[in-house]
Amino acid sequence: MSIVHGFAGAIGNTPLIRLDGPSRATGCEILGKAEFMNPGGSVKDRAARAIIEDAERSGRLQPGGTVVEGTAGNTGIALAHLCLARGYRPLIVMPDNQSPEKYQALAALGVEVKSVPAVPYANDNHYQRVAGRLAEELPEAIWANQFDNTANRDGHYATTGAEIWRDTAGRIDAFVASSGTGGTLGGVSRYLREKSRSVRIVLADPQGSALYRWVKFGELKAEGPGSITEGIGIGRITANLKDSPIDDAVHIPDTESVATVYRLLREEGLFLGSASGVNVAGALRVAKELGPGHTVVTILCDSGHKYQSRLFNREWLVSKGLGSAIDIG
Repeated sequence: MSIVHGFAGAIGNTPLIRLDGPSRATGCEILGKAEFMNPGGSVKDRAARAIIEDAERSGRLQPGGTVVEGTAGNTGIALAHLCLARGYRPLIVMPDNQSPEKYQALAALGVEVKSVPAVPYANDNHYQRVAGRLAEELPEAIWANQFDNTANRDGHYATTGAEIWRDTAGRIDAFVASSGTGGTLGGVSRYLREKSRSVRIVLADPQGSALYRWVKFGELKAEGPGSITEGIGIGRITANLKDSPIDDAVHIPDTESVATVYRLLREEGLFLGSASGVNVAGALRVAKELGPGHTVVTILCDSGHKYQSRLFNREWLVSKGLGSAIDIG
């Protein structure tokens, strides 16, 4: 058994889990990288660590400083853990439409959270813009800026991408992932493409996001109504996603992602969030297109614990017109 140094040292080196049901259904090896096993509970631990360590190296973040971030929740939770471990003060700005469990987790960590109305990015009161302003106003504060701080992407290039290549021994035919900040997809796609030109990179995009049409048709236009999925899907090209090698995109409606989440629970024993449902649904689509005998890797972003009052609440799903997806799953 290895010994690591603190919270940050426990981040990464998550296993690839063979998803038996999806693999049997397609004749492919469909592997999910278990990012819910990071110490803060999500793939965002990697981005938070990369951003903090980059700010420390550059001297922008000094002992006792404040780290401000606008987040849908998981990055805020990851930053809170790291700040507590390193003596910084976290200040989190969140849109008011996120799951109650995320607010509860941050409260349990003793983090100051500023809740703001959920508005489009163009609005000056968008949570990311509010976080940027707060960081400018506060002394000895930095803005983590996970969407456009490419330390995020670089962290995934150095760790997530390298781990996937290592653990598949280079035998990977496709990588499928959704995009919020673009850090995971941007970093992993760059690493894999450098290793092999033949690896297919596919964006899995939830309904209501503009990235599907951007990849397919070169236009930023939302496809379908807004999604219940939190933390992924966006209407702009972030610095982390810009110029990433993406070959194709698949559009995943909520009915499909929710059904996939419930299949993963019932058939694989994996209790996961809706972004994982989008990713695995996308991996299934890509595996069927490639045909039997291929290896497809995706990201299992976080567990279902932060979504129990919504995604795992039949009454809430019925109110969103998604009750039938439970039975399909």
